[in-house]
Amino acid sequence: MPKIRRPIKETAHLDLIIIILLTLLLIPLAIYTGGAFRIIIGLPFVLFFPGYTLIAALFPKKDSIGGIERTALSFGLSIAVVPLIGLILNYTWEISLYPVLISITGFIFIMCAVTWFRRRQLTPEERFQPGFSFKMPALKKEKGLDKALTILLAVSVVAAVVVLIYVVAFPRVGERFTEFYILNTDGVAADYPAELTVGEEVEVILGVVNREQEPATYDVRITIDGEQVQQVGSIALANDGVWEDTVSFAPTQSGDEQKAEFLLYKSGGSEPYQELHLWINVSAP
Repeated sequence: MPKIRRPIKETAHLDLIIIILLTLLLIPLAIYTGGAFRIIIGLPFVLFFPGYTLIAALFPKKDSIGGIERTALSFGLSIAVVPLIGLILNYTWEISLYPVLISITGFIFIMCAVTWFRRRQLTPEERFQPGFSFKMPALKKEKGLDKALTILLAVSVVAAVVVLIYVVAFPRVGERFTEFYILNTDGVAADYPAELTVGEEVEVILGVVNREQEPATYDVRITIDGEQVQQVGSIALANDGVWEDTVSFAPTQSGDEQKAEFLLYKSGGSEPYQELHLWINVSAP
């Protein structure tokens, strides 16, 4: 009795539909959330979707590459594509949240469109049909080199996932430092007051940004040729906290090329944590 051939269930674009829907869902979540949650939801968007859609566009046939190879190459090509997008943004736009989201989303959508077009050129029997079952390859039937490569590929995928989980669970603490800067009264780092008279009060804008990965307290002391003329104390900032204010001081002695120093002390330290200075000429009144 001849076998009845069942029609192939058309699921050739199911993976593209899922990726597009998840991408559209992840974009607002990435914008309006932060911290570890943003990192977790952003991992597939950065480390899987770009490479998967590129592989799908390059290999639309189901027999082109195996499932394990397709998955491994999806991770590998994502790691290659995303930095390349970042490099292009660095020279054309800027590397920040919105440009990165727009660029990666655009790349994913373009690759999905190319994949859809290329799959439509194939018969249903030839098209890659996304499946969600995992089947280990028959290693006994493979040759020595093929067997070794298959095992190496599987180990690499597992190792990459383990390392990824570790990095997310135990993120490395960033560099610890404090930003300290001087601006003129127009908020520009130029055209500082240089010609003064004794007793003339001059104003500058001082700024402190805490990047120490922990709360910190600062003091600012202003000296002219070693003589203290002003002090701003107890500037308490949380991590990433910013303090900016107008500070005034007045020279007490005349003389050319006097050194006005702005000394930043951290948490009551006896030695300056950072130093800035301006050269001023002071004339008699």
